[in-house]
Amino acid sequence: MKQASQAPTGAFVAASWVALLAGVVTYLAGLWDARMQLNEKGYYFTLLMYGLFSAVSLQKSVRDRLEGIAVSGLYFSLCWASIALVLLLLAVGLWNAELTTPEKGFYAMAFVLSLFAAVTIQKNVRDLAAAGGRQPPAADDGA
Repeated sequence: MKQASQAPTGAFVAASWVALLAGVVTYLAGLWDARMQLNEKGYYFTLLMYGLFSAVSLQKSVRDRLEGIAVSGLYFSLCWASIALVLLLLAVGLWNAELTTPEKGFYAMAFVLSLFAAVTIQKNVRDLAAAGGRQPPAADDGA
């Protein structure tokens, strides 16, 4: 089922990129300045990268299914499991971290902002491609 898509406005596209940059840069600046061991910083950095990938992959899978593009049930389930896992790992990491409550909130909010913005940017890419009559480049992921 192909749905008609309206192109997002330039302001919305710009706001999405600003939100992603704000979330990622803020999160990374917090890590850079944090008094943590390097392995802890690596853990939180890896969670951010895994979270961004998982969020974009889930958004793409949901959108593909809505547009009638085949997505295997296994891949779709892995996308959902990845999002759940990254959020659980962040929650457990922050719960056990020797950080103040405001610091924990800082990391959580920057993380969530980054994921939300990544999903929005992926949606914008698809909407702009559909509105322009072009298809986004197909990923050869077997899904």
